[in-house]
Amino acid sequence: MSHGSEGSVRAIFYALGANFGIAVAKYVAAFWTGSGSMLAEAIHSTADCANQLLLLLGLKQARRPASVDFPLGHHRVTYFWSMIVALMLFFMGGAFSVYEGVERLLHPQPLQHGLIAMAVLACAVVLEAFSLWGALKEIRKVAGRQPFLAWFRETRQSELMVVAGEDIAALLGLALAFVAVAASVVTGNPLWDALGTLAIGIVLMVIAIAVMIEVKGLIVGESAAPALRAEIEAFVAAQGEVEQVLNVITLAWGDKVVIAVKARMRDMETRTGLQMVEAINAVEARMQERFPSAQWVFFEPDIR
Repeated sequence: MSHGSEGSVRAIFYALGANFGIAVAKYVAAFWTGSGSMLAEAIHSTADCANQLLLLLGLKQARRPASVDFPLGHHRVTYFWSMIVALMLFFMGGAFSVYEGVERLLHPQPLQHGLIAMAVLACAVVLEAFSLWGALKEIRKVAGRQPFLAWFRETRQSELMVVAGEDIAALLGLALAFVAVAASVVTGNPLWDALGTLAIGIVLMVIAIAVMIEVKGLIVGESAAPALRAEIEAFVAAQGEVEQVLNVITLAWGDKVVIAVKARMRDMETRTGLQMVEAINAVEARMQERFPSAQWVFFEPDIR
């Protein structure tokens, strides 16, 4: 398993442990208080637990060996499961919360034991903050000083991106739920609880859509991250056997990268076929040593 995958697994387990504890506490509080915001949050935490199990399943399936039917392995299966998780966040978290909010608006129910609900939400914020801290810690290892939003747009680690998106959505949802419950306790008006439930649903749907847009690009076939792509091209151009780089194509393949190079080689006119093959093999070997994620390198010599 690569370092990137190990970081993703740690982030997923942080989130799974936190969300399981949060979900149990929220369900107890929701049935005790009758809070729609709390129930929406409980459903959201349950969906998050299921999502993290699916991400772990995806990482496990990605380690399957290559075969005749799957010559480049199963690394891209993580993109599929990341899209499924984003859809579950949209429907099980967001759409359900919106439905529950509308239902509470049409049929208001008094909020009971509001202080208990607020205490549970406060504890949930602490646990969710721990989960987000774990995800950000792993992100910093790969992103360095790159701003979070830039990393989110450029990362090819779909499972880590999904965990971070879920954690951010969860913290925003908890904050909205706390405000809604507090407003209902202070005013005695259950309308605030219903509005809070609606707001939670909208936040979850917006973040789920942002995640789906990014994962869609990976499924369609994005290149390696821009910084890595530029580094690969510069490395090839610096090789003594290469006179000019004509084209470099990279393709993100789970935690691996596929690289195709077209280049003009030095002394092409005087090299024998065997010498050309040896020169290309030497460049490919150095590329794979310099970039461990480059499991497949296809090198084509050309003059144009």
